[in-house]
Amino acid sequence: MNMKAFALASAALVGLAGTAPAETLSIGDWQSTTHIVSVEGTTWWMKKVEELTDGAVTFEHFPAEQAAKANALLDAVRNGILDAALIGPSYHSELMPMNSVIGLPGLYGSAVDGTETLQAMFEEGPLRDEFTAEGVVPIFAFTLPPYQVLAKERLGGPADWAGMDLRTSGSTQALTARSLGAVGISLPGPEIYTAVERGRLDGILFPLASVPAYKLNEVVSHISTNGSFGGYSFVVVVGQDVWDGLSEDVQAAMIEAGKEAAMNVAKAQDDSIGALVDEWKAAGVDTYALSDEELTEVNAALEEVSADWLERIGGGSDAAKAVLDGFKSMEMN
Repeated sequence: MNMKAFALASAALVGLAGTAPAETLSIGDWQSTTHIVSVEGTTWWMKKVEELTDGAVTFEHFPAEQAAKANALLDAVRNGILDAALIGPSYHSELMPMNSVIGLPGLYGSAVDGTETLQAMFEEGPLRDEFTAEGVVPIFAFTLPPYQVLAKERLGGPADWAGMDLRTSGSTQALTARSLGAVGISLPGPEIYTAVERGRLDGILFPLASVPAYKLNEVVSHISTNGSFGGYSFVVVVGQDVWDGLSEDVQAAMIEAGKEAAMNVAKAQDDSIGALVDEWKAAGVDTYALSDEELTEVNAALEEVSADWLERIGGGSDAAKAVLDGFKSMEMN
C-alpha cells in the first residue's frame, strides 16, 4: 500500500468512529521532526492550515524520508503517492535549473532577506513556472541562512582554500568552491559527519542553523560566521490534481499559512545562530569572522560565479537574467 492509500485508509477507519476530518492529506519530507526546518516550517505550516480550516484539513506526516528519499519526493507527489511534500530544488537541477540560482554566493545576507525575495519571485515567473511544469503547485518557499565554511583548519582568503575537498550542495555551489581553488564534492547530509571524521572531506559549506541536526560541530575545529558562500531553498508543494480538488477557501488558507510559515522558519533560523556560536565557542571551536582583507579577496574570486552560472546553467537566457537580477536588486543587510 502506498503512502497516500495508507493515509486515506487510516482516515476511513477513523470515519467509522464518526470523527473523520473532511480531508486528510499525506505530506512527506526528508527532515527529522526535530530539525528547525520541520519544527518552524513544515510542521508549523501544517498546524496553521488545520487551525485556519477549523480542522477541515489535516495531514498525515511522513518525515525523515519515510515516504521517499529526498530526491524522490517530487516524483512521489507527481505520481500521486503523496499529496504534498517538502522539496529541495537542488535535487532536481536538471528539471529546475533556474531555481539553482539560490546556490550562488552573496545573494542574501540572512534567511529572512532571502526568503522575502524568494517568496516574491514565486508569485509568478520562471521559478514558479519550473514547478508548475512538473505538475505541482508551490505553496511557499524559504531559504536557509547563507552558507558558511566549516573545516578542520581556518579558511580565510582563497590561498587557504586551494586543493581543499569541500562538501557542496548542488552544481551551483560547486562553482563557488572551484572559484576559490577548492574541489566541490556532493554528499547527502547524513553522510557528511562520517566523511569529515574519516578525512574524506576537509570541510563543508553549510548553513549554521542546520549544523546541530547533523552534529557537524563535533568533527570540525573552525567555523566562519560572516561569509556568504551560497544558499539553499525549500519549497512545499501540493500535487496539481490534489490542489484542483480543494475548495477555494482551503487553497486560500494554505497560501496564507504558507506566507506566515515561510517568515517564521526564516526568522527562527536567523535567531538561532547567536546562541549556537556561543555554544561552539564554549566547546573550543574557533568561530571566526573573515577579516575585511579576506572578504575582499574572497568576493573578488567569487565575482565570476554568477556569470558562470548564467552561461553554464542558465544558458544566457532572458529568464536566467531576470532571475539573477531579481536577487541582485535586493540589498544585503
